[in-house]
Amino acid sequence: MTIQCRRATVEDIEGMSRVRLTVHENKLSDPSRVTYESYRQMIDKKGAGWVCEVGGEVVGFAIVDITSANVWALFVDPAHEAKGIGRKLHDEMLAWSFDQGLQRLWLGTSPGTRAERFYRNAGWQEVGRRANGEIKFELKQQDHGPANSRAACLKH
Repeated sequence: MTIQCRRATVEDIEGMSRVRLTVHENKLSDPSRVTYESYRQMIDKKGAGWVCEVGGEVVGFAIVDITSANVWALFVDPAHEAKGIGRKLHDEMLAWSFDQGLQRLWLGTSPGTRAERFYRNAGWQEVGRRANGEIKFELKQQDHGPANSRAACLKH
């Protein structure tokens, strides 16, 4: 199984949406609220996205909104979890975001999930709770060191 990772384009939106709707944790309470246009705005106007593919099929993606310094999405198809895909996407997204001049990023995720453990293990710090009950995490550029270096398979 060869994993190919690259910057996302609007042609990847269908695959990203499919992955987003297959996850078992942090499910969308109302899937109709995240539209094609939502994805397009994020990857074309507000930030950038990355995808990893297996056999030409999107199996994971990450999107950062640099206008609000927020990790908008990082999801891996459940059939492809625990293969390093999430970490590759995470590291590339952080490297790109900090290269853009951001000093910190934030995200929210549900407590007691694999995502919570993933972010804690990646060095994110809990800074509070959001109104919806999610844990609010933050990562500062200075805390993103060599141990969190850019994924080798991804290119700008």
